[in-house]
Amino acid sequence: MHNKITPGATGLALFLAASLAQAAPDMGKLLATGGVSQLEGAGGGGLAPWALITGYGTRDSWGANAHYTGVRTQDYSLDSIGVAVGIADRLELSLARQHFQGSLAPLDRLSIKQDILGVKLRVAGDAVYDQDRAMPQVALGVMVKRNKGIGGLGALGVTRVTQLGARDDSGIDVYVAATKIMLDSSLLLNGTVRATRANQMGLLGFGGDKGNSYQPMVELSAAYLVRRTLVAGVEYRHKPRNLGVDHEKAYYDVFVAWFPSKHVSVTGAYAVLGDITVFNPQRQRGAYLSLQAGF
Repeated sequence: MHNKITPGATGLALFLAASLAQAAPDMGKLLATGGVSQLEGAGGGGLAPWALITGYGTRDSWGANAHYTGVRTQDYSLDSIGVAVGIADRLELSLARQHFQGSLAPLDRLSIKQDILGVKLRVAGDAVYDQDRAMPQVALGVMVKRNKGIGGLGALGVTRVTQLGARDDSGIDVYVAATKIMLDSSLLLNGTVRATRANQMGLLGFGGDKGNSYQPMVELSAAYLVRRTLVAGVEYRHKPRNLGVDHEKAYYDVFVAWFPSKHVSVTGAYAVLGDITVFNPQRQRGAYLSLQAGF
């Protein structure tokens, strides 16, 4: 029996093969136009994915990077590591693992891990070359998330997020992002609308006792090019409220990203992540640091 391969699948395979066949990435994109690594692994800001494709490969090439991000608040820590590949400045594939831990009783032994597979496709516009048009670059993205369970609360009989009220321990986020770069003003603006059921990005599962349907959440970013290698900006990310044990609130941050070369970037931010659980009922805020290396 012969497997049937559709023309669309064949075309995609040839497209990927041709893009990756070039041994050395051309690194032809402008500095910083791949964004940094977002908390869930996608190219963009720290909190929100942008329509930009990660890496510095142009439409005739490819690029890739690896990242580590750490966030430290009064009561919790969040670490993210991952890799991402941008192909032909059109397709982005990413893989990230998040590790969330408690540092204050009664959740000082809390440990939650989550794996995230991301796919992003640029469908319209060009953020760099369309300077004479109002049209932004637009991309569609999907994040497939799997929560790995809860550690440190075994004495309470809690090992899964569904025991905290979540409906599921895995879920899918779907988003559309629009990014506009205005080179004459040294300004980047991004708007993302994400359909999601995720509680705290999925770290506390998906859906809950207060709601289980997909909701559209708005994520906004604005960044200013202070000089060629330095970018400063702000971000906002709206969040759902599905769990009774989690007074989930919006995320926002103020950030500075330094690009000493196309191989390395360093992002520092002051982040506010809202309330995390009713057990430590105070607004979580603290330092955000992200390191990215690639080409």
